[in-house]
Amino acid sequence: MLRSFLILSVLAFTFLLNASFKPAPKTKPIVLAYVGGFRGLVDTDGIAAEKLTHINYAFIDVKNNRAWLHNLATDSTNFRKLNNLKLRNPDLKILISIGGWAWSENFSDAVFSDTSRVAFAASAVDIVREYQLDGIDIDWEYPGMKGEDNVFRPEDKENFTLMFKALREQLDGLTKQTGKKYYVTTALPGFNAIFTHTDMAKAHQYMDYINVMAYDHFTGGPLAGHHTNLYATGKVDNEQSGDNAVKLYKQAGVPADKLVLGLAFYGRAWQLQNGDPDVHPRTIAKVERGGGYTFIKDSLLTNPAYKRNWDRKAKAPYLYNADLKQFVSYDDEQSVKEKCRYVKKKGLAGVMFWEYFSDPKGYLLSEIDRQFQ
Repeated sequence: MLRSFLILSVLAFTFLLNASFKPAPKTKPIVLAYVGGFRGLVDTDGIAAEKLTHINYAFIDVKNNRAWLHNLATDSTNFRKLNNLKLRNPDLKILISIGGWAWSENFSDAVFSDTSRVAFAASAVDIVREYQLDGIDIDWEYPGMKGEDNVFRPEDKENFTLMFKALREQLDGLTKQTGKKYYVTTALPGFNAIFTHTDMAKAHQYMDYINVMAYDHFTGGPLAGHHTNLYATGKVDNEQSGDNAVKLYKQAGVPADKLVLGLAFYGRAWQLQNGDPDVHPRTIAKVERGGGYTFIKDSLLTNPAYKRNWDRKAKAPYLYNADLKQFVSYDDEQSVKEKCRYVKKKGLAGVMFWEYFSDPKGYLLSEIDRQFQ
C-alpha cells in the first residue's frame, strides 16, 4: 500500500514538474500593412483582414504643430471602413501613421519645445480617441537630417525621444479612460546615418515596435542594385541590407522582439548603361517605373523579354530585359519566404510592408501567411 502511494506521489510530482516547465506557446509574428489613404477612399473589401495583425493608415500630416487630417470626409470614412474589418478579424489593430516622405517637413518644429510636444501628442491622441483607433505610428523622414524638404536641427535627436515619451504618456492616459491597450510604433530606415540623429536605446522604451524600412536601398541613382535585399552582396560599397539594418538596431540597444522587418510590395527599375547586369557598379542611364508586385508578376514575369535571376547571396530576385537594358529589383514569393524564415530564426516581432495595394491580388501576403502558420 505504502509502495503504491509512493509511486503515485512520484508520478504526480513528475507531472506537476513537467507542467510547470512547459514552454509558453510562441507568439505568432505580427503582419503589419501600410494602407494608403492618400489616394482617397480605401477599398477595404479588397483587404484580406484575416491575414493581418496591424494596419497603419498612411498618412496624417503635421500642420501648425498638430496632427492634421487633410480630407476629413475621406479620412473619417476610411477609419470607419477599416474599423469594420474587425468584424472579420477582431484582433486587428488600426493605427494612424503620421508623416511619410512628403509630410515630414514640420515634425522638427512640432516637437521642438515641451509645450509644442504636448500639444502635438494631444492632437494625435484626439484622432485615436475620436475614431476609436488603436494607436499611433510616426514616420518622420528624417530627424536631424534631410529628407524631402523637411526642417531639421541638431535638437531633433533629443526631441525625437521626448516626442515618443509624450505620445506614450497621453495614450496611457487614454487607457485609464477606456481600459484599452494602445500602440506606439515608428517607421525608420536601416542606413547608418539615422543612428547619429536618434537615441534608439532611450526612444524604444516608449514604443511597441520599430518598423525597419529595409527597402529603397537604391532609388534614383546614379547606381542600380537590389533595393530590398535581405543580405549584402559584398559587391557594393556601403551596401545596405535587411540583415545589416537589424544588426544596427540591435547594436543601438533595440531588443530583437521589437523589430519588424520591412518588405517591399513594389519594384524599382532602371535602364543600365552597360548591357551586362552582373557588371558592378551598375551605372544607370535613367530611372524607370518598377510597378507593384501584381503588375510585375502578371505582366513582366510572363513576358519572355524579361529574364528572372536569383542572387543567392543577397536572397533577392531581379529581372533583366536585355533589349531595353532594364534592371528591375523587387520582392517575390521566394525572397519573402527567406525573410519570414529570418524573422522567426532571429526572434524578430514580425514583418511589415509598403504598401498593401501595390499587390492587390495578394500574392506576397499569401506567402507571408503560409510562412507564419
